[in-house]
Amino acid sequence: MSIVKSRSVLLYSTEVRASGEPPDQAGASSCSSCIKIKRLRPFDPILKNPHLLTIAGNYWPRKVDTVRFPVEEKLYETEPGVQVLVHSQLPENPHSRLILVHGLEGSSAAGYAQSLAQAALEQGYAVHRFNMRSCGGTEAVCGKTLYHSGQTSDVLAAAKDLRKHSALPIFLIGFSLGGNVVLKLAGELGSSAAETIAGVCAVSTPIDLAACVERLKLRQNWIYANRFVKRLKQRIKLKERLTPGLFDLSRLDTVKSVFAFDDTYTAPSFGFGTADNYYATQSAQRFLDAIRIPTLLVQAKDDPLIPFEIYNHPAFTRNPNLHLIAPDHGGHLGFISAHKPRFWLDGVLLEWLQTTRNKLQASLVS
Repeated sequence: MSIVKSRSVLLYSTEVRASGEPPDQAGASSCSSCIKIKRLRPFDPILKNPHLLTIAGNYWPRKVDTVRFPVEEKLYETEPGVQVLVHSQLPENPHSRLILVHGLEGSSAAGYAQSLAQAALEQGYAVHRFNMRSCGGTEAVCGKTLYHSGQTSDVLAAAKDLRKHSALPIFLIGFSLGGNVVLKLAGELGSSAAETIAGVCAVSTPIDLAACVERLKLRQNWIYANRFVKRLKQRIKLKERLTPGLFDLSRLDTVKSVFAFDDTYTAPSFGFGTADNYYATQSAQRFLDAIRIPTLLVQAKDDPLIPFEIYNHPAFTRNPNLHLIAPDHGGHLGFISAHKPRFWLDGVLLEWLQTTRNKLQASLVS
């Protein structure tokens, strides 16, 4: 595993074991099948303030060409009575598939998903922008629940359905909360993940949910916390109108924080009991050691929503399948470069995907 700083040359290595056997505890240095990825452009942020970077990343204009790459909308039934919406776009003769998973209160229309989709389509990837339960306007078809931070079954169901119809390798890319989902899924599957998933990328990921929710309480983060709470309340009100009696809204006015919302609604509705238990059981950090497929994490050290200390997890030194790129700047999903091309993150992800895909192909023919 290597950690790379933004102002240094971005040179990192990927360890892939062709045998698929679990890695030993010796870490990356023990891997004999390492490959070097070519030098990547250092991240020179358009702004140094992490809050302004976060806001810029959210509002920077981005779009995906729906004329050249028409969008197909498909509802996947992931369990009886539950459907999730996926927006798919295909180039001619795709060589791989990407499933993009959005963050808290996001959707397939998120800017980071659109810019990556465009860049990936141009490089021959089929792109499937996934909406979590009740997101993307699917409140009426998502059953009797909303979504939670560790809900991996829906993404897995969509991936397995795609796999049934094509042998193309599938990579999962999660942003923020979506990153927690895809990392947790990879860990849950362990050595069997390779049957469905070729690799995983996670960006600006709250791998320790409790620590990140606590971080939201800081005065400097009130704008994000209020936005999340407002949207969560709107979603549960809409769901209650569509399915009367599903939620007790009598306590909704007392909910002033994400923790309170999760403790009052999310945790009980999914059987976790309390928010503390929900965070403890659903955080991706519990599953990092079990990941057995190539995995890239990109995490800015100045992310206002995620304390970088949580990335001191020992799995990053003992699991050679994990690779962390840690720029000094970037905020939360705010990797906007001072120079063109603006979307530095897209280039990093596509470079890693290409190198990992080449390595996997080489292992199949060797």
